[in-house]
Amino acid sequence: MVDVPEYIRALKAYVAGKPIDELAREKHLKRIVKLASNENPLGPSPKALLALQNILAESHRYVDPSSHQLVQAIAKKYDKNPEQIVCGHGTDSILAYIVSAFTDHNDQVLTSEGTFIGIYVNVLKFGRNLVKVPLKNYAYDLEEIATAITEKTKLIYLANPNNPTGSMFSKTEFEKFMNTVPDSMLVILDEAYTAYAEENSDYPNGFEYNYQNLIVTRTFSKAYGLAALRVGFAVAPPAIIKEIYKVKLPFEPNYPAQIAAEAALADDDFLRQTVDTNRKSLQKLITCFDKLGIKHLPTAANFILIVFSSEQFATTFNEQCLEYGLIVRHVKSFGIPEAIRINSGTEDETEFAVSVIEKVYEKISEQFGIENQKTVRT
Repeated sequence: MVDVPEYIRALKAYVAGKPIDELAREKHLKRIVKLASNENPLGPSPKALLALQNILAESHRYVDPSSHQLVQAIAKKYDKNPEQIVCGHGTDSILAYIVSAFTDHNDQVLTSEGTFIGIYVNVLKFGRNLVKVPLKNYAYDLEEIATAITEKTKLIYLANPNNPTGSMFSKTEFEKFMNTVPDSMLVILDEAYTAYAEENSDYPNGFEYNYQNLIVTRTFSKAYGLAALRVGFAVAPPAIIKEIYKVKLPFEPNYPAQIAAEAALADDDFLRQTVDTNRKSLQKLITCFDKLGIKHLPTAANFILIVFSSEQFATTFNEQCLEYGLIVRHVKSFGIPEAIRINSGTEDETEFAVSVIEKVYEKISEQFGIENQKTVRT
């Protein structure tokens, strides 16, 4: 029998949100709306689509390992040195490279409970020690994370806004935290939802800082609508980027992904439309939740976390939404079993979601004997 390391045997395979095709096969539904994976409901950037059509005939060519054109475009847009940038096959891939390059088997990676599960998987699959600090009111507790730092801590992961809670820590909180972190410890600041969060004047945009131990990661999957193409990038001091290149797979992101991302980066009109659509959709969802008395958390992202009285209630809510053709995300795997994450949609998708949520919540509230709950205000 093939010997498998214990830390690999202990892993659980990632389970994504239910695909539309799978639900259609199971339920034979005429209409399905997926608001489970924080995708852009408007689809991909039109400029990215046009660029893809123009370069597919070049698919027989190997990709440039340095992503030269895309790196140059990112550097120009954000006023960075190209040597500060590395691109990869989505943020997940970049997180794996960072863990691989900067930690050893006895090192600790410090983060929060109830955050992006990609960091959990990437730490555990390399046999590193994962240390998680509890959330405080469903948000990062930076003071407790700072307190949890030890000599064995080599890497700290922060997501801002946080997925799946939507919470955001402020400039003051972030700067205070960074001043407590030793220079020898790397901090990852995952900014997958910056396009939505930067509307907040107190949002600490990672690109505005020059900490020598800070790695900022971003993705084209969310606001730019390129989730299927898998493109992410990191910005950090050149010495850190150089080490990441040593462990990075050479031919990623793939060529169509690079070209599409470069075009999307210049699609400012689409980005503005995306943010505006998100704002309107979330407000409709919030109005619905308030009307029904469903607990919900303040959000700086393109999704809202709703919190129920128990895991059983959340599980039943998720299952009943599927029966009506609405796919939402039960975030038990993130460490919050009593909660459901719902992302924004188009106007039509949001109206559909509201109608389903009203039916389902009233139905199962009677089943569980629960009256209207007070809205969470944190």
